[in-house]
Amino acid sequence: MMDKKETAILMLKQKADMLGRLPKKDDFDEISVSKIKGILGPWPRALESAGLKQPKNKTCAKRKSKK
Repeated sequence: MMDKKETAILMLKQKADMLGRLPKKDDFDEISVSKIKGILGPWPRALESAGLKQPKNKTCAKRKSKK
């Protein structure tokens, strides 16, 4: 049996496979979006958790803001 995190990741991966692109919140119903975000966090982090998106390099963003 899968836990909630595995289920949320599977939902994202299946949608990405079906669409052939990164899934958007609009590709899911409101309840599914709430569940995914509640388990995996904000949408970009959820996509990262599912391995669909590379995490942004935070050190570069910090350096740029200090200049």
